[in-house]
Amino acid sequence: MKRILLVGAGHAHACALAAFARQPLGAAQLTVLAPHERQIYSGMLPGVIAGHLRREEAEFDAEALASRAGARFVKGSATALDPLRRCVSLEDGQALEYDILSLNVGSTVDTSLAGSAQYALPVKPFERLAGVADYLPGRHVAIVGGGAAGCELAMAMRHAGAEASIYAEHPALGPRAQRRLAARLRRLGISFIGNPATAIEEGPVVVSGTSRADYDLVVLAAGATPLAWLRDCGLASDERGFIAVDAELRSTSHRQVFAVGDCATLNDSPHPKSGVFSVRHGELLARNLRHLVSGADLEAYRPQRRALVLLTCGGKYAIAERGAWSAEGRWVWWWKKWIDRRWLKRLKGPDPR
Repeated sequence: MKRILLVGAGHAHACALAAFARQPLGAAQLTVLAPHERQIYSGMLPGVIAGHLRREEAEFDAEALASRAGARFVKGSATALDPLRRCVSLEDGQALEYDILSLNVGSTVDTSLAGSAQYALPVKPFERLAGVADYLPGRHVAIVGGGAAGCELAMAMRHAGAEASIYAEHPALGPRAQRRLAARLRRLGISFIGNPATAIEEGPVVVSGTSRADYDLVVLAAGATPLAWLRDCGLASDERGFIAVDAELRSTSHRQVFAVGDCATLNDSPHPKSGVFSVRHGELLARNLRHLVSGADLEAYRPQRRALVLLTCGGKYAIAERGAWSAEGRWVWWWKKWIDRRWLKRLKGPDPR
């Protein structure tokens, strides 16, 4: 019986586990390693910060999901991987051996900006960020990074009563959605500095070129980087250190290792690191693990050409983008809410009543 170890409980593994809960994997010993029994769904985090949702409404029970999938759940964090010995080391000294490994450990925030590791709050792990909502009213907050996540957080914090400023050259969206977002930020009174931060100093103080500004809180939302232990584990990687995988989502250097979600880069079909693609990874991973157990041929991943982006704007208002199409309004917010709740319902399983 093959020992299959899933490290992480992000979008892709959650999707695979939900598939196994509906239809058992079969003759395999399945183990899930994750740092928390309950996992925050990142797509609903801005709603928690804005005050639209209670934290428990944006969480799913990873341990219960693993149990429904017939898996053993181990609470802990990986600190090292030895792909030759086929062993994952944990922070408490334990070691988990495997025949087949799948990694869905996401990424961490780049803290190479001077002072960012000391004086800023990284967006990851989300559990820390979810706790700032009560602190926000009347505070002046800086978001370092103008990607979708940074802009969503700025608007959520503004809705929660904070003054918010974003440090970035421009919002990282397509042209039409970018114009909509820029107009929305102006309407909400959020300052878009237009220049990246060059350092963060004690205070905290954000330095941008020759300008300096004091804040109550600086949130770091710029640049994703691989987890240190993953970058040093010996698996083939891209130029940034993310795991290089083939069309079957397997490591190009170690065939018994899969990598999905943000921690992976598809060699032949690189695409943005987002939850939409991660869910597709999870769907294929579930099928390919079944194929491995049964001895069938594995399937190739074919990323969608255009992915839907839904960006909440603090209040009950959102912006949508897919390819060259974009839209905005309260209806988009309700549409996103419906999608998010459907996703969580899928992970929580049927109502026991």
